[in-house]
Amino acid sequence: MTKQTILGRVTQLAKANINALLDQAEDPQKMLDQLIRDYTSNISEAEQAVAATIGNLRLMEQDHREDVAAAQEWGGKALAASRKADELRAGGSGPEADKFDNLAKIALGRQLQSEKEARTAEPTIAAQTEVVEKLKSGLDQMKAKLTELKSKRDELVARAKSAQAQNQMMDSVKSIDVLDPTSEISRFEDKVRREEARALGKQELAASSLDAQFEQLDALGDSAEVEARLAALKTSA
Repeated sequence: MTKQTILGRVTQLAKANINALLDQAEDPQKMLDQLIRDYTSNISEAEQAVAATIGNLRLMEQDHREDVAAAQEWGGKALAASRKADELRAGGSGPEADKFDNLAKIALGRQLQSEKEARTAEPTIAAQTEVVEKLKSGLDQMKAKLTELKSKRDELVARAKSAQAQNQMMDSVKSIDVLDPTSEISRFEDKVRREEARALGKQELAASSLDAQFEQLDALGDSAEVEARLAALKTSA
């Protein structure tokens, strides 16, 4: 996978409109689960790509520093050889001076080559630096988007569970109709009323029996009174 492709995917995913996607989804929770899996996978790929790109950039920067240092070193050697040649030529040693001038030229050629290599690498380093920054930024956005996705999913699941619980409660409430003669409450109430009626009947029956006993007792009292009066009449006669 090329860096350009990864950069494009990172940018596309980072700019994704989650709410718009959810509005179009038949099953938002399944879509969020899939998006979370996709984002997690793409973040892993992007992290590897960013790490590899940064590694390549650091190698190029290291090579560039070495080329710059080499150019400076060859320049110093060329200067030293040139001064030595001038010193020898001033002392009358022309052939020996030419030898050091040739060494200076060789050093200058190496310096020039190192400078060219350093200059050639600079645009590539600049471009790679820009790519790395974009990848880092896109990766940060993707991680933020992943956090948003997980939050959306948790919210959606919580709402779904709440709605399910409310529907179950409403279904339960609908199944209990106190006005429905076939409902459990109605049947229980009818049973209680029958028991209450039986209790009232027993109370009434008990009361009726007690009244009869008192009436019988009154009758016995009257009979005794009649007998007593009759005995009194006989005694007076």
